[in-house]
Amino acid sequence: MMSMVESKVEEKKDKAGAVVDREKTCPLLLRVFVCMGRHHHMAEYRRGATPPNGLQVYTWMDATLRELASLVQEINPDTKRRGTQFEFALVYPDLNKLQARLREIGTVVVGHQGFEDNKTLAQSQFCIGDHLDVAITYPNVRGPPGPPMRRPMRPYPMFCIGDHLDVAITYPNVRGPPGPPMRRPMRPYPMNPDYDSWNN
Repeated sequence: MMSMVESKVEEKKDKAGAVVDREKTCPLLLRVFVCMGRHHHMAEYRRGATPPNGLQVYTWMDATLRELASLVQEINPDTKRRGTQFEFALVYPDLNKLQARLREIGTVVVGHQGFEDNKTLAQSQFCIGDHLDVAITYPNVRGPPGPPMRRPMRPYPMFCIGDHLDVAITYPNVRGPPGPPMRRPMRPYPMNPDYDSWNN
């Protein structure tokens, strides 16, 4: 399912200094495909196919990487976290080998000023028909916060801070801890008080 986003209409100057009037210039359709932690595999672009859940962005050749990152943030508010990285790459057809190629064009970090923030599509040698592949990496490198995961078992004993120590105690009789003394069972023969007092 495609989502549609449109860049803001404003006047800008390109690298040569000419004013770009976005109200009079027809925008182009840019298809953006976002992946968490990495770029999409080139097999997903094989034979004209594309990854699912792409974005359709109407923009201009003077759109900057910072501007394109803000469009993705409108669709996914989790990417507004400070320190989130947007790694942009162009996906274009290789006519010689009849397959898609990927070329990285720049990185934008939320909350930090970078020299590639103002790099435009035209400066990135974008051609109409190319796709934009964006790899998003969160600051903790683990993606958005989720439920806590159990730590896997270690193959060998190693104590870490936060571990608990469980001790199993086994008594010599293997029957548990000693209890109160038991009464001597009744003898099956008549008791002789004189015999008992002499033996004791």
